[in-house]
Amino acid sequence: MKKFLLVAVAATSFIATALAQTAPIKTGDSAKGKVLTDEKGMTLYIFDKDTAGKSVCNGPCATNWPPLMAGGDAQDQGPYTVIVRDDGSKQWAYKGKPLYTWIKDTKPGDITGDGVANNTWHIAAP
Repeated sequence: MKKFLLVAVAATSFIATALAQTAPIKTGDSAKGKVLTDEKGMTLYIFDKDTAGKSVCNGPCATNWPPLMAGGDAQDQGPYTVIVRDDGSKQWAYKGKPLYTWIKDTKPGDITGDGVANNTWHIAAP
């Protein structure tokens, strides 16, 4: 019985570790070179008005620039960190800068958000 319990505890620990959310960030190609993308290949962006570890893009801004959300069990991984948004939800950041997609990008490789709003939105590059 003790061996079974030890195996069950070890398996549960392994599964929990395996299920902990990894950064859903990849590298893709665009007309401007390499870009960071989400799992679907959509370009990720950073916002000049954000400060390291803090998103100021909320409300209508977050509707147009959906944050790259992180699950409750997500953990920092190298240059990818998890920040807490104003509403308590979690968002992925790259080197401290929160990451977003752009509502007007329709397919992988689109970079239509680069330079938007008086050049305050930029492609997140590796």
